[in-house]
Amino acid sequence: MAVKQWETVKYCFCEHVKKEVGFEAEVIYPADHIPDEPRILAHRCSLGFQCNLDGRASCKWAGTNPAYDPFAVSE
Repeated sequence: MAVKQWETVKYCFCEHVKKEVGFEAEVIYPADHIPDEPRILAHRCSLGFQCNLDGRASCKWAGTNPAYDPFAVSE
């Protein structure tokens, strides 16, 4: 049976929430008997939900500001 889970890819400091946040990827791992690579289904920020509750536009991973990506800026 395939396994689907969220894994943290990298971390950065978010100026919007003033905390360390994680960039997460939802990965699906195939069943053991299927010789296939893991696949990434989606991405999200670990604190994206909290950003949406604040009422201000934050970043593309919270879904409120597609022009700002804090994980790209921190590189």
